[in-house]
Amino acid sequence: MNTNIPHYLGHRKRLRERFLKTGFAGFANHEVIELLLTLAVPRGDVKEPAKELLQRFGNLRGILDAPLDELREVKGIGEVTPVALRIIREAASLYLQQKGEGGQPMSDPKVLYEFWRMRLGDLRNEVFEVAYLDSAARLLRGGVERLETGTIDRATVYPRKVMEAALRRGAAALVFAHNHPNDDVTPSKQDKLITEALVLAATTLNIEVLDHLIVSSDKVFSFRKEGLL
Repeated sequence: MNTNIPHYLGHRKRLRERFLKTGFAGFANHEVIELLLTLAVPRGDVKEPAKELLQRFGNLRGILDAPLDELREVKGIGEVTPVALRIIREAASLYLQQKGEGGQPMSDPKVLYEFWRMRLGDLRNEVFEVAYLDSAARLLRGGVERLETGTIDRATVYPRKVMEAALRRGAAALVFAHNHPNDDVTPSKQDKLITEALVLAATTLNIEVLDHLIVSSDKVFSFRKEGLL
């Protein structure tokens, strides 16, 4: 028996085997993070970095949403792992988008909230996106478009541009979303003005606006829910 084999190799193998049999069922929180870390850390024990990540950021969502520079401060993480975690997060976001294309209706508020909180919630700059939907409120293929990056105002988000894209795609409904990096999702005067302009433009084309969402890392403001649509 070779006693020189590092103990963590056996632990990694057991985690993989458990996952293949049952998914994450029965996994402790730190074991889920450990398994993810093994994808980016080829050698070494990742149990302590996993526990430190949980202690610092709270849960898997907090870890995946964490800024890269803060992730790099965790001992044993290094430079590559934070990038790998960001790739995992963005892959999950893309998965949700593609799952919604022609599938689950986006009229469910919970689906909308989580979809855009994951896409935009942790961004450091303000971004405006639009989703183009069919008559059953299902996301059209390639149906999410990022229109602008920067401060959202009437000068940067053009209703005509949005409606032209909607007509090209044959969209029957739209959802707008942007983020507030300061974590305050209260709509500004400009947010309300651009929403009014977009809804007016859509109405003239008989296109329904389902909602306009403002998101942060853990909050969502819905114009529809608050009676502003």
